[in-house]
Amino acid sequence: MLVTVGYGARVADRRNLDGFEEWLRARVPGRGLRPKSAAVVEVLVSRPREASFGSTADLARLAGVNVATVTRTAQALGFAGWPALQQELRARYLSSLSAPEVAEEHHGVGSPASAALRRDLDGLALLNRRFDEAEIREVAEAIAAARRTVVIADGSYAAVGIAFAHNARLAGYDVHAITAGDAELANATAKLTADDAFVAISFWRLYESTVLAANEAHDRGARVFAITDAASPALAEAAERVLIVPAEGVTFFPSLTGGIALAQAIVAQLAAVDPARTGRSIEAAEAMWSRFDLLHRRPGGKPSPQ
Repeated sequence: MLVTVGYGARVADRRNLDGFEEWLRARVPGRGLRPKSAAVVEVLVSRPREASFGSTADLARLAGVNVATVTRTAQALGFAGWPALQQELRARYLSSLSAPEVAEEHHGVGSPASAALRRDLDGLALLNRRFDEAEIREVAEAIAAARRTVVIADGSYAAVGIAFAHNARLAGYDVHAITAGDAELANATAKLTADDAFVAISFWRLYESTVLAANEAHDRGARVFAITDAASPALAEAAERVLIVPAEGVTFFPSLTGGIALAQAIVAQLAAVDPARTGRSIEAAEAMWSRFDLLHRRPGGKPSPQ
C-alpha cells in the first residue's frame, strides 16, 4: 500500500514493485510455500534467464525437484500452470534488458523473417488458448456505456491503439487514441470523469506517461483497462482488468500481432453490444466515404472515376 502522496514517491514505489524479484515474491501466498516449491521460486529469482527460456524439466533439474512440483508451484503463485508463468517471467526478464540486449537474446534464430512469422503464429495460438470471453465482454460493455473512451498507445504500440480507436468509432462509439505528445495526453486525461473509460496499451518496457495517465484516470473515477504482456503492478494498480497478450518478438522490438488481434476481438464484441447503433454508424460512414469520393473501389465493384 502506498503511504506517500507525492508523484515522485509514487513512481519510485511502483518501479520497485516492477522489480523481477519483488513481483515474484509478492505472489507467494500468505501461508507460504512448501520447501520444494520455495526451492523453485529461488531458482526463478536467482536464474531468471534459464527460467525464462528453459523447459519444465530444466527448471526441475535446477531446483532439485520433479516436474510436477514446478507445475504445482506455478499454480500456487496464481497461474494455470508452468507455461502461463513462464510467459510472464520471460516478458518481465526481457523488459529488464536494453534493446541491444534483447536483440542479443534472440541472436542466431536462423531466418529472422521465418522466425518472426512462427513466433507470431505461436503467440496467436497461445492467445486463443487463454481466450477469456468474459474479460473481453467486460471491456466492450464498459466502452459502450462510457461517454467517451481514451486509448493511450505510444511508440510502435500506437499501431494497436489507432486500429482499436478507428474501428470502435466506426462501430458508433466515441473512442480516441492518443499516440504521441505528453501535452495532448495530459489535456485528454484532465477531462476524464467517472463517465469515461481509459484503455492503456503498452508492452515490453512501459512508458512512464502511460503509467501516470492510467493512475490519473483511475483517480478521476474513469474505468481503466490495460492491454499488455505482463501484469505490471504499475498498471495493475490502476486497472480494474489487465488483459495479457504474448508480445515477444525475435529481435529488438516486441510483436504487435497479439495486441492487434485482441483489440480487434474487443471491437467485434463492442459491435455486438448494440447492433442497431453500430449499423447506423457504419451506414453513415459509408455514405460519407461516397460523398468524399474516398475509395478507389466502390460497392458493386465499380472503380472511382479518375
